[in-house]
Amino acid sequence: MFRPLLPYQIVVDVVVAGLFAAVAAPLELALGRATDSNALGTALVTVIFAAALAVRRLSPALSLGLAWLGAFVQMSFGRTPGFSDLAIFAVLYVTAAYGSRLVFWLGFSSAIVGAGVITLYLFAGPVTMAPLQWSTITTAAAVLIAATFALLLAWTVGALVRTALRARENRDAQRRAEAETVAEQERVRIARDMHDVVAHSLAVVIAQADGARYAAASDPAVAPAALGTISSTARSALADVRLLLSQLRHSEGDGPQPTLADLEELYAQVRSAGVDLRVDVDPAPPGDAPAAVQLAVYRILQEALTNALRHGDGGVVGVRIAWLGDHVELSVRNGTRTDAAPGAGHGLIGMRERAQLAGGSLWAESSEGAFVVRAEVPIGTPA
Repeated sequence: MFRPLLPYQIVVDVVVAGLFAAVAAPLELALGRATDSNALGTALVTVIFAAALAVRRLSPALSLGLAWLGAFVQMSFGRTPGFSDLAIFAVLYVTAAYGSRLVFWLGFSSAIVGAGVITLYLFAGPVTMAPLQWSTITTAAAVLIAATFALLLAWTVGALVRTALRARENRDAQRRAEAETVAEQERVRIARDMHDVVAHSLAVVIAQADGARYAAASDPAVAPAALGTISSTARSALADVRLLLSQLRHSEGDGPQPTLADLEELYAQVRSAGVDLRVDVDPAPPGDAPAAVQLAVYRILQEALTNALRHGDGGVVGVRIAWLGDHVELSVRNGTRTDAAPGAGHGLIGMRERAQLAGGSLWAESSEGAFVVRAEVPIGTPA
């Protein structure tokens, strides 16, 4: 029944209605409509139409009802149309622009019915004080057409405004949905980065701790080196986690992401965990690859090497990267323990998602006692 309005909007509508009444009353008096027989009718009509203007945006339904009440009061006192009737156009406008679906069509019906009522009142009502003559039919038809056109024009303008408002609301809703989608994608990316960082770092720490524990009896000097690797890996992981958490708190600013230049540090961490890592890059990257490609390559290699640390048999781990102009191919091959299942869990899913987000693809398979991860990532903006 009532639409939510800001306080200043209500104040504006009430002031406009007051000014309308202040102008309409003197004009009605000047036109000689406030005679002894219809002075009360003039006052009532002016007040009712002013009230319809005052609540037109707050409640289009109530405003339409007051407009019809004002019309009936005007006809009951035998008054001819005057300045006060201009409020009807504003009422029809708001029924189309702001009214509910029911009020929208009630405004349309009121425009048509109102034009007919005005015509009958003027040419067959108490205003003429004479029966309808055939000579006046043409004039009545012209008045009917003009009144219908004028009233429907006010309603149509409101309908156009309604359409524009709905289109703006749809655009705003679409922008909000797109912003939420982008935010959700960013949260997923950060969660994936968090998983990669923590999983890789913990794998290195566990491998170093196990190695130091087994070697402590035969070679005590290994323990300090292992503890140093554990410390450096944990510090690096802590720094990465803090960076990711800062991105969660301040999503408007993206932190630095790993690039190809960081691969050497990744390889060093894996080798320090006791893995015989062999890397072959041929052909080399022709230049600076897009940031998305560099990040995808880094994260896929990081997860694949983490799986090698977790599930490998301690043998050689081979990494091959080939930059082939329009795409980059990479593979990680390692021996697999018989009790391991490197294809299970979230690691393989995460690597495949990384490749797909960059527009590429990823395969993983077990073959002749080895587990191989292969990926292709296009160089350029994915479609």
